[in-house]
Order: sequence, then structure tokens, then C-alpha cells
Amino acid sequence: MSLSLKQQKFAHMVALLILQAEQLGYRLTFGDAYRDPRCPYGHPHSLHRQRLAIDLNAFKGGEYLAETSDYEPLGSYWESIGGTWGGRFGDGNHFSLAHGGMK
Repeated sequence: MSLSLKQQKFAHMVALLILQAEQLGYRLTFGDAYRDPRCPYGHPHSLHRQRLAIDLNAFKGGEYLAETSDYEPLGSYWESIGGTWGGRFGDGNHFSLAHGGMK
């Protein structure tokens, strides 16, 4: 699948994740969605740079959820629709779509 088609699929998956989050009682804000290649931090081949990863900040009852375990219901859903959840490697608010061997 071309990068462009994968980016379109990813955008649709993020929309589904946001709707699922609302159903589960989460409120979300965007974190790191696109990381400019000129940015000095992060992995040089980050999926954020390819528009295939997003970090979401979750809230319940007005409280920010900081623990990876807080994101497990969202991560499980994300994996069920074909994504990779960062909670499997200690980055609970990270959601991505594998590409070019990267997750």
C-alpha cells in the first residue's frame, strides 16, 4: 500500500478511535500528531514524521490520565482495528500504523 493510502487509512482509524474514546467516557486532546523532520528530538524515522502516528491526551472527569494503564481500553480497541499501540512499549498515549518495518 502506498504511503498516501496508508495515511488516509490511518486518519480514518484515528476518527474511529476518537469515537470509541467518547463512548468509553474519555475526553481527548491532540498531542504530537505530525513531527517536522527538522525537529531535533525523536527518532529520525518516526512514524509521526510520516503522518502515521499520533499521541492523544486522555481525560476522565476533567483529570488528565498519565499512566499507560489508563489507555489500555483505547489501546486494545486500536489494536483490534489494525493499529499498533505504544502501551506495549511504555508509551501509552501513542497510536500508530506500521509502515516500512516501523511500529
